[in-house]
Amino acid sequence: MSTSEPNIATVSTESLLSDSATVDAQVEKATEITYPEEIETIIAGMAVDQKVMVGQNETGGHLWKFKYGSVEVFVQLTGETENDTLTVWAFVLQLPVSNEAELMRKLLEMNWLSTLEAHFAIVDNQVAVVSTRTISEISSGEISRAITIVATIADDNDDVLQAEYK
Repeated sequence: MSTSEPNIATVSTESLLSDSATVDAQVEKATEITYPEEIETIIAGMAVDQKVMVGQNETGGHLWKFKYGSVEVFVQLTGETENDTLTVWAFVLQLPVSNEAELMRKLLEMNWLSTLEAHFAIVDNQVAVVSTRTISEISSGEISRAITIVATIADDNDDVLQAEYK
């Protein structure tokens, strides 16, 4: 009479640790969110009527446009390397305006403390709120903050500036 003995294989702990690390790396890679996906998630939560326009160029850059309150917000990601940039902007006032010197002084004073990581700038003969940063070591919180700050400051100030200086 013969008894069947279980087939027991010897497995080293190094092999188990190596397999575990490989599985962990594969899971992390599979669940990793890309910068464009992160930006789209943030914008989806902010966009009026959930309408977002998006474009992509052949070099891997992305551009999104969405409505937040009374302003259109633009988000540009030039690529996904450490040297690429995230730029967020929204136009608040068309130039020229009456009393431009007074407006410029007001914008410079606002840039001092009330715009946080953003600032007012002149782009294509328009006053804009802008924030830009390289994406090296950028977190999802920093991406969200940049988009939120620009959108909020632009929306809070566009009507006031247009009424006062147009």
